[in-house]
Amino acid sequence: MTSSSTSRAVQTAIEGKLQKLLAPDHLEVINESHMHNVPPGSESHFKVVAVSGQFEGLGLVQRHRLVNRAVAEELAASVHALALHLFTPGDWAAREKSAADSPQCLGGGRA
Repeated sequence: MTSSSTSRAVQTAIEGKLQKLLAPDHLEVINESHMHNVPPGSESHFKVVAVSGQFEGLGLVQRHRLVNRAVAEELAASVHALALHLFTPGDWAAREKSAADSPQCLGGGRA
């Protein structure tokens, strides 16, 4: 495959797996690779914001493990960083339907 035919392939795979697993009320899979010292068009750094009833009764670590298992293939192959913001519908409403912004990258030698 050429790079143009694989554009967004990782993001699309993550979105599909999480839609299937979580049946989320809200899902954002944001490619934040541009914020890091990686080649243009990279799919290596992602932020996931997911709101799902599947998280009811699960602690934060359990939620993260659930999502990490679902995207294990992407984590093993090409994803370097995955920021997870995982909420129950009640958690999300209490946060006024927003997740924290990602911090700026401080490494990688970017000038």
